[in-house]
Amino acid sequence: MNKIEHIGIAVTDLEKSNELFASLFGKPHYKTEDVESEGVKTSFFQVGSNKIELLEGTNENSPISKFIEKKGEGVHHIAFAVDDILSEVARLKKEGFIILNEIPKKGADNKLVVFLHPKSTNGVLIELCQEII
Repeated sequence: MNKIEHIGIAVTDLEKSNELFASLFGKPHYKTEDVESEGVKTSFFQVGSNKIELLEGTNENSPISKFIEKKGEGVHHIAFAVDDILSEVARLKKEGFIILNEIPKKGADNKLVVFLHPKSTNGVLIELCQEII
């Protein structure tokens, strides 16, 4: 793993949260994107060399909507950048981590993504991200 790629925060109202975080960071978000396969709308902020991703569920069955229903708004996941997502999945699977989707899927911000189950990572949802070339 190369670095923390972004921290994902689940929110109930993306528009209001964009205003809140723009005030907090002193600058607006730089993009929004719908990820239909995950039932989410995302918004990204650049904070120094780090990114913050806000996620709003677009339907009640989306993972974000279910997360908020159970736990409320807040930190949803930490994403790490990787160079070769398939070899990283194989390595982590061999190490005993539970992989939620072994086949990478297209995520937001031009990335292929794979998630690790929080049961195998001390309760933290981990996302692996590889830039789509």
